Amino acid sequence: MDYTVVIPAFNEEKFIALTLDSLVAQTKLPTEVIVVNDNSTDSTARIAAEFALKHPWIKLVNTTSEAVHLPGSKVIRAFEKGFAVANKNFDVIVKADADLIFPNDYFERILAKFASDETIGMAGGFAYIEKNGDWILENLTDHDHIRGAFKAYRKTCFEQIGGLKPAMGWDTADELLCKFYGWNVVTLPKLRVKHLKPTGSTYDKTARYKQGAAFYTLGYGLLITAIASAKLAMRKKKPLLFLDYVNGFLKARSERKTMLVTPEQGRFVRAYRWKKIKEKLR
Repeated sequence: MDYTVVIPAFNEEKFIALTLDSLVAQTKLPTEVIVVNDNSTDSTARIAAEFALKHPWIKLVNTTSEAVHLPGSKVIRAFEKGFAVANKNFDVIVKADADLIFPNDYFERILAKFASDETIGMAGGFAYIEKNGDWILENLTDHDHIRGAFKAYRKTCFEQIGGLKPAMGWDTADELLCKFYGWNVVTLPKLRVKHLKPTGSTYDKTARYKQGAAFYTLGYGLLITAIASAKLAMRKKKPLLFLDYVNGFLKARSERKTMLVTPEQGRFVRAYRWKKIKEKLR
């Protein structure tokens, strides 16, 4: 199997060389790596260009967008620019951040997992962050969720879910839609990816309200949103975020924000979420 990696990058001069080095060192090299320099004001583009000179399968695409780093739309719009120029003869497409260090056999093992079961639509490892000199699990999500920092999709699955949604909540919408269409989402706990910049460290303050809006656009409903908001706020050790998330949901509902799912998919999402909640209660 062959894979292509698209890396949206905004002011990542501190980390992008480490990310690209880890891709160059893979036991199974990608067919293409496309770095999308999204209006960076630092040396991101120069560093990526230097890698492209040494490795013809690494490409640099320059694009422009707003400088404010709101989660979702900015990164996915950049991803779309890279995907548009990618060679489409891949088996697996990967959306990756520019602040990661992959273990050398990461993609060899990811591809082996895809090859082992044709029902697998998405696969990924786990994110680890450095704390007091140790690398610990970045425990912001359930262990059956693949982090948005490194998403690998089987081509057929990616096409069926309609690609990635340019909005906050995209990295939950993709998995829910995978399951809606009957695909399996698989995590590999032994594949530990070093995440050099903690999630949300560059988000604008309004992002906390957008999380609640994302719950609305995913079709959660108020009660599921309240449960998800409480869980996420406690994981972040900031209980007051619960109010921000719920207020964001209520505001999005009053404004009738565009949904990321159809009514049929929304019913599936609510049923699936209730099933998971009941399983945890047991």
